[in-house]
Amino acid sequence: MGIFRKKTVTKTYDKENKKPVIKASICNGEQVAGFKDIHTGKIEEVMLIKNQADLEAFKKMYGIDDEIEKEY
Repeated sequence: MGIFRKKTVTKTYDKENKKPVIKASICNGEQVAGFKDIHTGKIEEVMLIKNQADLEAFKKMYGIDDEIEKEY
């Protein structure tokens, strides 16, 4: 009926000091989406990316339209 429809809430991040990245493991291929502090290089992990749908959900959650850089 639509009564219990899940709302999509757009979260925000500090666009001046952080950039979205995907941290990928060379060993097992595990990917984690998060934000990298451009000053310190520290990565704040947000969610595990198992497939393309997870990546799209992460981008939609934070309103990201650009391609996300991968770091190994």
